[in-house]
Amino acid sequence: MSERPLRIALPKGTLFAPSLAILGRAGLDTGGLADPGRQLTFDKPGLRYLIVRPTDVPVFVNYGGVDCAICGKDSLLEADLDLVELVDLGFGACRFVLVEPEGEHERIEERYRHSGILRVASKYPRVSSDYLARAGVQAELIKMHGNIELAPLVGMADRVIDITATGATLAENHLVIVDEVLASTARFVANPASLRTDFRVRQLAKRLGECL
Repeated sequence: MSERPLRIALPKGTLFAPSLAILGRAGLDTGGLADPGRQLTFDKPGLRYLIVRPTDVPVFVNYGGVDCAICGKDSLLEADLDLVELVDLGFGACRFVLVEPEGEHERIEERYRHSGILRVASKYPRVSSDYLARAGVQAELIKMHGNIELAPLVGMADRVIDITATGATLAENHLVIVDEVLASTARFVANPASLRTDFRVRQLAKRLGECL
């Protein structure tokens, strides 16, 4: 019976192209994946690629849908699932930041002194909750899915915790950084059982490390 293909999840979006590039440098066949269209699975000799939403990558790894994957550290932290982080791939650098509207710092601080609670909007409730707890800030966390920059501009929230790479979107929306929350880069991760039982996962981790 032929060997089961090694199943690898790749994230859609900004990490997709550099993920293909480093897998290619590691010796894997990625031909035809650069422009996948609507196709979500690609089979190569001994390999099966799945192209999934970045936030779903940890889920596929944790529940055995794939053996290994490339995923942003931000998605790993937010998912908080049982998987093994093997290699920091270095690309896709971004950072979580706490931001507020320009010129509003004193007003927000004064409001917090009087009310004892801030309203903070974020698409990343787990990361945000952990940060706020470490900072000793009492906050009402507002979970959002998009257009998060609008929340403080329309009075829904005092501050926002979001991801930025260049800061350009923040500047365009007249938001300024109050604090750095944490940094994120792409990581190579594996399902614990696959890491123990499939030498190809360990071999790929070694090859990826040599490509850095």
